[in-house]
Amino acid sequence: MTSRSSTTTKGDREARHRQVHNPPGGFALPPVHPGQTLAAELQAREMSAHALALKVRVPANRISAIVAGERGISAETALRLGRYFGTGPALWMNLQSQYDLAVAERDIGEKVAAEVEEAV
Repeated sequence: MTSRSSTTTKGDREARHRQVHNPPGGFALPPVHPGQTLAAELQAREMSAHALALKVRVPANRISAIVAGERGISAETALRLGRYFGTGPALWMNLQSQYDLAVAERDIGEKVAAEVEEAV
């Protein structure tokens, strides 16, 4: 079993957190919704959201809402997109979870850091 160095302080960890989440210049890139990736895939294939919806057998408004960033990708939709595009569902689920975490970090990350003490 390995242990952390006792020379790492809470202040060191907070400084690293700020460097990652508040880069020099004072702004971080906004989270990328998985709908942007889906939109790029549709554009590359010269395909409409409606045409994709027909292919993956979901309501057209589901694909349109994902592309517009108004809806997340569910496990079922990830299965269907993964099958259709040949990427596997994990790609689509990972894009969604990365987005969800980035939004949570942006919206409540500082609050959580202030409320929850890190175990050492």
